Amino acid sequence: MQTRAGKGYVHGYEVREADRLRDQARTLAELLHADTRFPPGSAVLEAGCGVGAQTEALAAGSPGAYFVCFDRRGESLAQARRAAAGRIDASFLQGDIVNMPFAPGSFDHVFLCFVLEHLAEPAQALKKLRETLRPGGTITAIEGDHGSSLYHPRSAAAWATIQCLIDLQTRAGGDPLIGRRLFPLLRQAGFDPVAVSPRQVYADAGRPETVEGFTRRTFIAMVEGVREPALAAGLIDARRWEEGIEDLRRTAGPGGTFAYTFFKAVGRNPGPGGGEP
Repeated sequence: MQTRAGKGYVHGYEVREADRLRDQARTLAELLHADTRFPPGSAVLEAGCGVGAQTEALAAGSPGAYFVCFDRRGESLAQARRAAAGRIDASFLQGDIVNMPFAPGSFDHVFLCFVLEHLAEPAQALKKLRETLRPGGTITAIEGDHGSSLYHPRSAAAWATIQCLIDLQTRAGGDPLIGRRLFPLLRQAGFDPVAVSPRQVYADAGRPETVEGFTRRTFIAMVEGVREPALAAGLIDARRWEEGIEDLRRTAGPGGTFAYTFFKAVGRNPGPGGGEP
């Protein structure tokens, strides 16, 4: 059984990426987490917590829950631990989903956000996570889908830069279009029932905070971050890249618009023998 990550986290681990993740979390907190509530006393596993960008929003909505934040990268965990110190009731553990140190039924709820897209075998990872849940416990999984990007002014060059991101992540063993697959993936892993809701973020000049927080500092920053590997891989030439990025920036200008869809899935662990085979 393989639940390994792909060949690498396509966005990298530089300081600017950690900042981008936090900008994204703050901008999307209401959209993604307003209806995420864990009862007081709940034990919640946040799988793939990274630098803790989502942890603050989770804890704010469920102040009586206890969080176990789990990630494979020690440096990211250290950042998450520092950010949560004295404010969030949580522990931080390093490890991989394939070898989690938790007994079956250890948690009431599992949460993961922007994790499955980077895994080579997301269905197998979900099966492992289901084993950590008590019968009747739930999983909440949130993923994006880069193919859902819609923008004005329309530009083939801008799409070429987005396609570079998609191609690089696919080559690394991930799935940048995984949002549309959440329902079958959770059902395949044995969760039943499963409910998926699309969450679209939309930005125009009438929503300046969303333009800055999402279009510029989240999405465009994410695309800009793969310039060097895209050029090195021969996916695009420098002239076309600069043209595309300039066009993408116009979508954050006075006459521009940008929309992107996230998908949020909630599934229940029916217990031994439940769900799809």
